Amino acid sequence: MADARQSAPVRVLVAKPGLDGHDRGAKVVAYALREGGMEVIYGGLHQSTEQILQTALQEAVDVIGLSIMSGAHLPICRRLMRGLADKGLSQIKVVVGGVIPQPDIPRLLELGVAAVFPGGTPLPEIVEGVRRVARAAQEA
Repeated sequence: MADARQSAPVRVLVAKPGLDGHDRGAKVVAYALREGGMEVIYGGLHQSTEQILQTALQEAVDVIGLSIMSGAHLPICRRLMRGLADKGLSQIKVVVGGVIPQPDIPRLLELGVAAVFPGGTPLPEIVEGVRRVARAAQEA
């Protein structure tokens, strides 16, 4: 079973939590991930953490990618990580991109976020980073 899962394409949910109404970057990243051979589910704008958790469960994703431009990345990630643990979904890894100040990156990693891609991160670096996170999760 593990061999079949490792050969399956990485499944990624790209989500826009909270009130942030700008999704162009998330759509560009979703496209790049698809071009990188991953299956991508785009959750749309204004998603609550509960909606993100439900979609992740229903779609059996390996990775949740959050695009956050609003500055609310710490409380959103805190709620999402707690929700994953509460639902027994800790095997799903979380990556975060968007407007993320450098001093907040270690705080996000302490919460359990697997990788952070601040604005301006080259797309190939994001694709490889998500692939690396998913591969590590599948091997665990």
